[in-house]
Amino acid sequence: QVQLVESGGDLVQPGGSLRLSCAASGFTFSSYWMYWVRRAPGKGLEWVSAINTGGGTTNYADSVKGRFTISRDNAKNTLYLQMNSLKPEDTALYYCGRGRGGSSWSLYDYWGQGTQVTVSS
Repeated sequence: QVQLVESGGDLVQPGGSLRLSCAASGFTFSSYWMYWVRRAPGKGLEWVSAINTGGGTTNYADSVKGRFTISRDNAKNTLYLQMNSLKPEDTALYYCGRGRGGSSWSLYDYWGQGTQVTVSS
C-alpha cells in the first residue's frame, strides 16, 4: 500500500534551518509529481512547494520562495524540503503529498502523518 512518512520536524529558533524528509513506498515514486503542504494552528491547508518527476522543475508559494528548496532522490524514494531563514509564521504541521497539488485535501490522493515544525525563540 502507498505510504508517505515525513520526518525532520523540530523546534528551531527564528533564522534557523531544518531539512524535512518524506519516505515514499508502495508506488512508483519517480512517476509522480510530489508536494509539500502545511497547516498552521487555526488555519487551513497551505500549499508550499511542488517538484516534477525528474526534479528539474520546482514551484514555491510566495511565502517561502527564496528560503525553502524542494528536492527528491528517486533512487531512495525520498522527497526533501530544505528550510532556511525560518520565521515564526512557518510554524505548522508539514505534510508531503501525492496528487495534483493545491491547498485542498481533495487534491491529494495520499499524504503522510505530518511532521511538526515550530519556530520560536
